[in-house]
Amino acid sequence: ILVFSTNNISDPGIDLAGSAHMHYSPGVNVIGLPCTSGIRPSWILHAFDSGFDGVFVASDGDECAYLHDCAKRSSRIMAEAQKTMKERGIDGNRLRMAAICSVCSEPFTKHMTTFAGALVPMGPAKAR
Repeated sequence: ILVFSTNNISDPGIDLAGSAHMHYSPGVNVIGLPCTSGIRPSWILHAFDSGFDGVFVASDGDECAYLHDCAKRSSRIMAEAQKTMKERGIDGNRLRMAAICSVCSEPFTKHMTTFAGALVPMGPAKAR
């Protein structure tokens, strides 16, 4: 699972999960960025082309320090990515987004465990 995380909002919560030795899939890789509205649908598709079976966006939600409409922008990006995924034969359930804040270590761990479990029956992601 590739996780796109925000430096100021979700990264601290993800780091806290690691510091607290919470367990989730060792196949989770995190990429930090300033704001989730900066993600490009092509990055999500590239993740699948690179062998990731799922992509999770740890969103700023309404707490974004950069843009007042970050959540709306991020939702549009996700919709565009899912549309392209469908065109390429990639199940839209392989992409998830949830607001993760600086103290959300337990919710993050739960999301990763649930998502990893949901990906297993789907098998490896294969694009057409």
